[in-house]
Amino acid sequence: MAFLDASALIYLIECRAPFGNKVRDALAKAASKHPDLGSVVSRLCWLECRVGPMKANDNAALAAFDAFFARPDLVWVEMTKDVVELAAAIRVRHGLRTPDALQAASCLQLGANHLFLTGDAEFKRVGGLKVKLLV
Repeated sequence: MAFLDASALIYLIECRAPFGNKVRDALAKAASKHPDLGSVVSRLCWLECRVGPMKANDNAALAAFDAFFARPDLVWVEMTKDVVELAAAIRVRHGLRTPDALQAASCLQLGANHLFLTGDAEFKRVGGLKVKLLV
């Protein structure tokens, strides 16, 4: 499973050079090794991706994000009690900010078969999180 952090998804949807291509390349490489690779997001990712376009009143960008999030093959990790408890432990142990700890905990709910795509090197501190840094 390829878990997309908000930064990775923003790079991908907004085609921000050169990072948009890095996300595409990382997904293509992972899919070549794992043809049944699925994409995973959290509700927090959905929130974070919508804020910028909403602030800028950019309806086209908002529609592009909404189209991605409406994909029927997209897997969602919900903010359950287990996710929040693990996020608290990650925040204490690794010093991540609350949103980042929630993202890491959401991804770790997938088990060992995951790839965490992000532009934020802070996630490398989290043991067990298979981080693919896109910068």
